[in-house]
Amino acid sequence: MFIDPNYNQVITKKSTDMERVKPMNISTSLHHTPVIAAENYAQVDGRYARNTDVSGISLGLGQGKDQGKAGISAKIWRTAGESTSDPTEELPIHRVLDLALLICRSSLHFQDAYRLPKLYDPDHPLIDRIGLQGAAMNVSVCTDNPAIDQDIKRFAHALNEDGEMIGERLRILARLLEEMGY
Repeated sequence: MFIDPNYNQVITKKSTDMERVKPMNISTSLHHTPVIAAENYAQVDGRYARNTDVSGISLGLGQGKDQGKAGISAKIWRTAGESTSDPTEELPIHRVLDLALLICRSSLHFQDAYRLPKLYDPDHPLIDRIGLQGAAMNVSVCTDNPAIDQDIKRFAHALNEDGEMIGERLRILARLLEEMGY
């Protein structure tokens, strides 16, 4: 297993086959439209790093049940061909924590995003690189989304609308982490 520098993709060796973990493919037909993504998640996926069926994680707009109101949702993107018929999904605890990291870093970005005309810099969509497991999870604005300029505004609005609810949970999380010695 190695990282192909030409494609920035993970290569895993299975028997005599070489298989690329495909980059996150953005689908506009799903109920989740990605706005912030970690498209290189395969490199830092806990004990499954570099040998995973997950190509990325994202935060985006999900179609809410409240009269079509969009809310923020998280998504784990599976490698093409991987699907499950189970309507529920069991998540390893490290993925839950990685989603929390993505939420925290995204929230931090949007605290100052008003300074940018499009709420992000189209020439530099990378928000941060979070060091994990000897690699880094790239947190970026998902410029593969063809409607990103409109969707990022809707995302920021939804984040602001739910700010009190999200903030309450983040404060509790911060307090618990401090009590645990982190």
